[in-house]
Amino acid sequence: MRKQRILIFSEGFGAGHTQAAYALSSSLRRLSPNLQTRVLELGNFLNPKVAPLIISAYRKTVMTQPKLMGYVYRHQKSFNRLTTLALHRIFYTHAKNIVQQLRPDVIVCTHFIPSAVISRLKRLDPSLKTPLCTVITDYDAHATWISREVDRYLVSTPEVKAKLRLRGISASKIRVTGIPVHPNFWEHPGKEEIRERFGLRDMPTVMVMGGGWGMMNDEVVNNYLADWGERVQILFCLGHNQQLLHEMKADPRFNRPNISLIGFTKEIDKLMEISDLLITKPGGMTCSEGLAKGIPMLFHHPLPGQEEENCRYFTAAGLGEPITSLEVVGAWMKRVAEDTDNVRSARQEQLAGIARYHPLQSAQSILELLRGQEENPLTQAPR
Repeated sequence: MRKQRILIFSEGFGAGHTQAAYALSSSLRRLSPNLQTRVLELGNFLNPKVAPLIISAYRKTVMTQPKLMGYVYRHQKSFNRLTTLALHRIFYTHAKNIVQQLRPDVIVCTHFIPSAVISRLKRLDPSLKTPLCTVITDYDAHATWISREVDRYLVSTPEVKAKLRLRGISASKIRVTGIPVHPNFWEHPGKEEIRERFGLRDMPTVMVMGGGWGMMNDEVVNNYLADWGERVQILFCLGHNQQLLHEMKADPRFNRPNISLIGFTKEIDKLMEISDLLITKPGGMTCSEGLAKGIPMLFHHPLPGQEEENCRYFTAAGLGEPITSLEVVGAWMKRVAEDTDNVRSARQEQLAGIARYHPLQSAQSILELLRGQEENPLTQAPR
């Protein structure tokens, strides 16, 4: 008997979308070990030469012209129409062949571009009946995510569900599941073992993240944090930003026993576990991982658009605070250094408060969609 297959599409515009895809894949296999899952960054898979160039240009634009990204975000409707059509013609003319070859029982998208492309394929080819599930990986719902061909939306909060409802999406298509993070983030291994593994000390610890792209390169903030290196252990997680990693390693201000400079790692969950404060860009995935760990967060320079919305949500919920000045950073550093026990007690209360979130809700909702396919075999795509 053929194993059931779930195809998960992402894109490389930031690391969070693909992290969500792999988190879903891991959770689905935990719930149903015989299930086959496959994760693809669709553009990179279809055009491995051109896609990295476009993603590199996007990354440069994000880092050097954030106001332009804010403009694009505010003018989503026209952006969605133009980019969907253009990217469909450039990259995804063979997307239908991929679906036909892999024969998934459900297609899941963790980025709005593949969601729009698969939606358009379904619209142009009525014989393509494979259910489409779109996972919104931020704490906002902009127009680029929305298509009538999507069979189910998985969203982070009731507020995002309400925004989809205002855009005409039926409540029956929406599930509030939280953003899927890897199940490891919901686990709490022994801290001493983690410290030994990474050569770290048992002392107040602050973790600094810039996302997978390593965008946390504010010299003023980083230098200010380094001055706390005698009282607080600081972990700079720099992602793929090799240039910044080399520059900081060559800088004597960061060459101190209590300061660790870390490149890309797949063990962020363990580093969060032993940290008392997270300073980060407010990407949807990083915020969700911090939420799962119950760690207090400071948000650094949100990009206009999704990051601003994420920052607003977590600040309003009392789960984080934007860095509006160095005084904000200093107040938190002092709190971590001098009032460590209370900071950690508050974190335990936070963890108790998020116990209502089930780490496998997103995967369970996708399996429900899959079971619906079993009950309605006439809706399945041709084999």
